[in-house]
Amino acid sequence: MKSAPTLSFVIPCYNEEEALPALLDTLRSMSDSLLDSGRIAAPAEILLVDDGSRDRTWEIIEAARKTHGATGLRLSKNQGHQAALLAGLLNADADVTISMDADLQDDPTVVEQMLDAYRDGAEIVFGVRAARDTDTAFKRLTARGYYRVLQLMGVDIIPDHADFRLMSAKAIAALDSFQERNLFLRGLVRQIGFQTATVTYDRAERVAGESKYPLGKMLALAAEGITSFSIKPLRMIAILGFLVAALSMCYALYSLAAWSMGATVPGWTSIVLPIYILGGVHMIALGVIGEYIGKIYMETKARPRFIVDEIARPSKAQADRAPLRVAAE
Repeated sequence: MKSAPTLSFVIPCYNEEEALPALLDTLRSMSDSLLDSGRIAAPAEILLVDDGSRDRTWEIIEAARKTHGATGLRLSKNQGHQAALLAGLLNADADVTISMDADLQDDPTVVEQMLDAYRDGAEIVFGVRAARDTDTAFKRLTARGYYRVLQLMGVDIIPDHADFRLMSAKAIAALDSFQERNLFLRGLVRQIGFQTATVTYDRAERVAGESKYPLGKMLALAAEGITSFSIKPLRMIAILGFLVAALSMCYALYSLAAWSMGATVPGWTSIVLPIYILGGVHMIALGVIGEYIGKIYMETKARPRFIVDEIARPSKAQADRAPLRVAAE
């Protein structure tokens, strides 16, 4: 069994001024409890990543340096949840890092189980929702459909797992070797390998504020997951093309047979309908191909995945900690 590790909490924050006070109190209390029980070797680092918030989030983070010993990482602009999370993971300074949302919907009480699984040998521990009883019927339906579609497309993903997970320093170093600009971390982490474990938890209501993942962003994340880890949509286009070509050939033979027997039907339906169908298929095919070409375009630019604007550390740690990474290539 491994010895007690040092621990970092990484929390991406976007307009979370209402939730941060409760979050900070909870994490500091948990750090004290974990230290008393011998599960961690030193007080936990609390690393808060401000993803270009427009409210008082950064002011609260700066104040938390003195009140809670927190570390703040301010990105140069809103880079998106996945980029903010990656920035925190790559800049965490501990043996293990636990990422979670700022709204306390991820149950902090299962952190003990995560640490126990790590000490038993797991390098990555996934937090998985036990049930979706608190979700609306629409939310349950779309979530199940989301994971089903991803799995059908060949994406290796754990259903009902978002970004609540423990990663060892070894696993994070391996994650850093993936250089994608189109980030879908819950898929990338599954590509790392190593020994893994899962813990289940009941997801709570937001402690404050509003969800930062409306339906539009969820659909965009789903598309990101599919196009980043699967080429099945391109294969489906090829299959669809063969099917349409076969149907067109059959229709052409039928038309020739009808013409030879003098049984042609006057009108424009038989002409316009196939044109509309083929036109729609072509537009869909071009859209899917364009999505993949766009990803290639963005990857070849090799722009930084995030840029750090400002770093706020507890004063007592300024002198003895290594500099943070201010950008990721």
